[in-house]
Amino acid sequence: MFVLNVIGKGADPSLFAGIGDGAPTILSAGHAFDLPAAESALALARRRAQGLPLDINLVPTHKRRKKLLVADMDSTIINVECLDELADIAGLKRDVAAITERAMRGELEFEAALIERVGMLKGLEVKALEKTYIERVRLNPGARSMLATMRAHGAHTILVGFGYFTKKVAQAAGFHDERGNILLDDGERLTGEVAMPILGRHAKLQTLEEAVADRKLDFAETLAVGDGANDLAMIRRAAENGGLGVAYHAKPVVADAASAAINHNDLTALLYLQGYRDSEILRAE
Repeated sequence: MFVLNVIGKGADPSLFAGIGDGAPTILSAGHAFDLPAAESALALARRRAQGLPLDINLVPTHKRRKKLLVADMDSTIINVECLDELADIAGLKRDVAAITERAMRGELEFEAALIERVGMLKGLEVKALEKTYIERVRLNPGARSMLATMRAHGAHTILVGFGYFTKKVAQAAGFHDERGNILLDDGERLTGEVAMPILGRHAKLQTLEEAVADRKLDFAETLAVGDGANDLAMIRRAAENGGLGVAYHAKPVVADAASAAINHNDLTALLYLQGYRDSEILRAE
């Protein structure tokens, strides 16, 4: 079975009259609801709501509340791309950000792009990491509430990004675990190298697969979320096996592979996708 899940300011079930197969379930008054529907309903619903700031997805109801979350960090859980902000301190943001953008769109192979960008940061003082975190890194809206609610309902949560930052962001947001690429330094300055092996597309998928095996879960119980091409493999793995593979304010190449897309709402949308009602959400912002 499936439900048409609609999220966004002013979400009104009457807009979709004749599309669903039953009465709507209100998850958040005026903001989110479910409508029982066939798989064919999604395209019609999106056409009917074209131009409105609504996220509309078709979600399977089987094992809907997920027991594992694997989340990309940069531009998903936090507001920035950490390497771009480090590059800004070094006076190289324009050049580094251009490479980041191409890699996120899938135009460049991630590992090679990462090595190139990190190499451009050679000589940057290590204290720039702390400066970047304090001055520029912010949790995206809804992150703490999403993590608190999923954890309260038994989900295990893993953050993937850049090592120095993942440790701090995981603690601030409420993740159980984190994985990250490590920028090497000589004690004072970055060496321009990254620790091997690089945590790229395959390693993110491996993180998801190992967590599923370790916790004896079904892939239908997983939620993988991200915004760039580096997240494609884990998102596709969840999406193709009955779980939620979510493109969050993502590049088109990611949205095409995902089973759900969030383009207009904050991270609490991940809860509404799982059928949580407002009364069940732990507000922790």
